[in-house]
Amino acid sequence: MTIWICGTCAVEHPDIPRPPASCEICLDERQYVPQDGQIWTTLEDLNATPHTVLHHEPEPGIHQLNRDPGFGIGQWSYLVQTPQGNLLWDPPNHLDPATAETIEQLGGIAVIVASHPHMFGSQVSWSHRFGKVPVLVHAADRHWVRREDDVIREWNDTEQILPGITLITAGGHFPGSAVAHIDSGALLAGDTIVPAAATGWVSFMRSYPNKIPLSAGLVQRIADRLEPYDFDRLYWLAGPQRVENAKAAVKRSAQRYISWVSGENDHLG
Repeated sequence: MTIWICGTCAVEHPDIPRPPASCEICLDERQYVPQDGQIWTTLEDLNATPHTVLHHEPEPGIHQLNRDPGFGIGQWSYLVQTPQGNLLWDPPNHLDPATAETIEQLGGIAVIVASHPHMFGSQVSWSHRFGKVPVLVHAADRHWVRREDDVIREWNDTEQILPGITLITAGGHFPGSAVAHIDSGALLAGDTIVPAAATGWVSFMRSYPNKIPLSAGLVQRIADRLEPYDFDRLYWLAGPQRVENAKAAVKRSAQRYISWVSGENDHLG
């Protein structure tokens, strides 16, 4: 059987003789199907395409990994090291031998978590490669899982998955959109929160490719859910850079966002 991978979102699908008719994740309003139609590929085809592994360590114990040239959404994956095992956050979108070797050298994987369904990538394949470690999927988004497997475990609300690493349900982009808080003061935000062009600001969206905003209430809820946690560095999925003074940036940006989408500034338009 063949593990089919969507060429647009790069989420793996069941190992069946023929590719599915469509990718339900890409049919949703938060994603898209290319104008030329649904595209499928396989792990074998992806690994046969020339590419290299990008690896940065922006601070001790946090590693950023990506494929060059990119594939699918092209997210940066994060490996967070702890004495009790490592977190693989927003797993790579295909099981790449060179990336696997890098991860092995960094101590392997104890648990895998995607920030939201667009980042499921090849989560089951990565789990099997590293001894069938748990793959945590938020209960609110479990129905988006395309490749079911016994390694998948549901979670909800908040959960400390390793010493010093806590998953937080932020919501917004998806009901189960998650961030990972690291006690050292870092926040892995997926794309629940994204850096803006202007330094010191962030923003929030329901759909990035389709430019659908979130409501004022959902953005306020994201800010409220993060309020109990201290963090001053924020990392996201689409670039290696980070936001400094991040908690202040989230609070300030949420207030600005809410004032615009609520109509408070309509007199300026």
